[in-house]
Amino acid sequence: MAVALNDAELVRQIGSGADRLAEAELFRRMAPRIRLYGLRHMRDEHAADDLTQQVLITTIEALRAGRLRQPEKLASFVLGMCRMTVLDSRRNAQRKERLLAQFGADLFAPVHPSEPCLDHDRLARCVQSLKERERTVIVLSFYDEQTGADVAGFLGVSEANVRVIRHRAIHQLRDCMGVAV
Repeated sequence: MAVALNDAELVRQIGSGADRLAEAELFRRMAPRIRLYGLRHMRDEHAADDLTQQVLITTIEALRAGRLRQPEKLASFVLGMCRMTVLDSRRNAQRKERLLAQFGADLFAPVHPSEPCLDHDRLARCVQSLKERERTVIVLSFYDEQTGADVAGFLGVSEANVRVIRHRAIHQLRDCMGVAV
């Protein structure tokens, strides 16, 4: 885009749907303003980045659909989108807080009170007590969610050998945790 477009021309080009460079120009112009608005009103860099992305996507969709009646007021339109998005975000956060206050205890209560709760510290000690190869198989299988073939390739052993090592390690963990089989 050799010629700098004013906001109204930019809106018309985006509305025609033919010029992706106009959309890129909109991003270049508006993203810093939206991010600054987000930093001022949300006081969090990640939230400001999310706001920037959400407002730009919504703005592009509105411009493509031709929903901006006064193209020369693009900056005001974007500011309004920022304001509405921040208000919506705050309402959602307040709603979540109210729901957590009301139902939070039920969410964190054990499903079956008769089942024992997991002792994470003890499990960590038990995993640390395993031999290095067994610990590696357990961590790759259950923490990294690797397949048996991936673990086998990583360790340079057969997939059947990984299954045997995993089975024995789980048995040792059960014994260490005091779980009856």
